[in-house]
Amino acid sequence: MSEEQTFLDALKAREATRDVAEPTWIAARRQAASARFEAVGFPTKRNEAWKYTDVRAIARGDFALATDAEFSRASAAALTLPIEALRLTFVDGIFSAPLSDLSELPKGVTIEPLTEALEANHEAVGAVLGRLAGVDFSPFAALNTAFAEEGAVIRLAPGTVVEKPIILQFLSRAHEQPVMSHPRVLIEAGARSEATVLEHHVGEAEAANFTNLVSEALLERGAILTYYKLQEAPLGDLHISSLHVDQGRDSRFTSFNLNLGGALVRNDIVTDLNAEGAETQYYGLFYAQGRQHVDNHTLVNHNAPRTFSEENYKGILDDRARGVFNGKVIVKRDSQKIEANQNNANLLLSDRAEIDTKPELEIYADDVKCSHGATTGQLDEKAIYALRTRGIDEQTARGLLTLAFAGEVMEAVKLDAVAERVELAVAGKLPERFNLSGLVETAVALGEE
Repeated sequence: MSEEQTFLDALKAREATRDVAEPTWIAARRQAASARFEAVGFPTKRNEAWKYTDVRAIARGDFALATDAEFSRASAAALTLPIEALRLTFVDGIFSAPLSDLSELPKGVTIEPLTEALEANHEAVGAVLGRLAGVDFSPFAALNTAFAEEGAVIRLAPGTVVEKPIILQFLSRAHEQPVMSHPRVLIEAGARSEATVLEHHVGEAEAANFTNLVSEALLERGAILTYYKLQEAPLGDLHISSLHVDQGRDSRFTSFNLNLGGALVRNDIVTDLNAEGAETQYYGLFYAQGRQHVDNHTLVNHNAPRTFSEENYKGILDDRARGVFNGKVIVKRDSQKIEANQNNANLLLSDRAEIDTKPELEIYADDVKCSHGATTGQLDEKAIYALRTRGIDEQTARGLLTLAFAGEVMEAVKLDAVAERVELAVAGKLPERFNLSGLVETAVALGEE
């Protein structure tokens, strides 16, 4: 039996136990997605987009589908970020009402589980869902479409400004047999609306599950969306995700893609700048140790003139970890007077760590400003020595310099609880006399002496 057949059989088994018939369009999409996945199969290293990432741990896995959202309140509280927010919580892909908080929902804002959105008005959801992330995007997008039952739908009415962050929390629980989940997220930001969304992955240390997430965000004219992803899944988890963004005139999208956990991680982010004045900014930081594998693929399509994109990704790799960065910018024909800048810098903390980086530009217009670059290096031993001569022990010195390397990305993070989680993972618990801005200034200055 093929590796794909195991997943197809799981899908058939799920369909056989479904109590209520789904709307025709959902059933048709599941069937088309299943056929697509069966036709193309799991990607291999022969596929250019996956040449550095081996997904056999997923393909050969024996994953069940979770049947409940049980998770103790105490354990969830310990994992939850201390942020006053609107929150939807999912346990192994299943919505948990007791662990969610949508009190004081502002006027003009709809936040609900996908199941509830479909029950209320499945035609409205179906008109948008899948518009950006079709089954042809990747085998995992097809697999998600075939399996997806739960997720989140966020709608912002025109002119609505949401003060509190909206947190989508995905908890991973330890099981005797690992489980898989295929959440779907849909965000519709009306004209001149503004919100911050935080996608947070975390769980029990012993968990070893498979998450396959697909998200779509549509920004109308003048909308502003800041999207954080804090991925600190258990080190046994397998994590695949793709985020697809459609931007209208004068809209602004900012992505913070922060990856700390997971055994095997692949993130795809695709933004289409479809009208003049649209701007997108990508900030990324991935920190991997042990034998973690983290792969980030980004794509910005400048489909209209006078659009802007800025990308800054940092990778920190220790032990025998491996990182992949592939950032691509495409400037379409007649997309004149655009500006696109892209940079990827990587820090190797071990001689055995590896990074494969490939920034790309495809330009089909002549009046543009574009730049890209990639660097890879190690900690400056002179800077470490300089810090030690000032009474700082070697471990703290290395933590200072590592955090200084990440500082350009971390200084842009506006959610303190997120920044603190990342700083602790990257640099360990540093003495209280140091703060982030001080760390960066001290380490950089001493390294240049």
